[in-house]
Amino acid sequence: GGAGGLSLPGAIPPGAAAAGGGPRLNGLGGLAGGSPGCALSPPPRPPGCGGAPGAGLSGPAALLGSPGAGPGGCRKMVVSAEMCCFCFDVLYCHLYGYQPPRSPRFTNDPYPLFVTWKIGRDKRLRGCIGTFSAMNLHSGLREYTLTSALKDSRFPPMTRDELPRLFCSVSLLTNFEDVCDYLDWEVGVHGIRIEFINEKGSKRTATYLPEVAKEQGWDHIQTIDSLLRKGGYKAPITNDFRKTIKLTRYRSEKMTVSYTEYLAHRQHHHFQNGIGHTLPPYNHYS
Repeated sequence: GGAGGLSLPGAIPPGAAAAGGGPRLNGLGGLAGGSPGCALSPPPRPPGCGGAPGAGLSGPAALLGSPGAGPGGCRKMVVSAEMCCFCFDVLYCHLYGYQPPRSPRFTNDPYPLFVTWKIGRDKRLRGCIGTFSAMNLHSGLREYTLTSALKDSRFPPMTRDELPRLFCSVSLLTNFEDVCDYLDWEVGVHGIRIEFINEKGSKRTATYLPEVAKEQGWDHIQTIDSLLRKGGYKAPITNDFRKTIKLTRYRSEKMTVSYTEYLAHRQHHHFQNGIGHTLPPYNHYS
């Protein structure tokens, strides 16, 4: 497994740690209205995607061009409600001691991914961990479902009692592009990952998913400065320093499903003769 994702001084929230699929990133809290942000040590280079010719496009992410790209440059979203339902299956089976669910039918292509849990009517953050290393979706979602539900250092492990109040979100990250200008990204459209040298001469990295800046009502400068602080930068932030930042922008596809929707989805497929993967022996269907 890769080393990585260490929490950094001043990072909110703390507690990111290495996981089998590469760096494990603690929840980008803006996903769930918590304290926004995720600070991490430098992860492996994300898959080159959507950049200039020769930028090393590879894998399924390379197929996801900008909306309106030419033939072959655009296709429909990969993320689906079925992925969120699969995460619920994995968590349910774990909490009730069933065998893990069989492999689902959705694509097993590799993507960087995040799994987020929220709870209650106000959808408070309950866990959010992911990775910038592209992982095959079947194993990646299995791993990060349980990591985010049970091992997010900000929260106690999830219990059976909480299941009915949960919302599960799956975010797949695509279209990674290195940009020369730290302002060359769009609020509400792009997630950004910055790499910078802190006042002690160490390389640091921090990221926000696409929805964070918009939810917080931030402009470009506020977002960058917040990211620098989350990444542990303590010195005064000058415009000259901002210009030294190496910025990667990316997009994300996100789907959210509530526990109630999950039950309805599963019952529908159950009655349709097991479309989707085989159901665990849940009490709901007995």
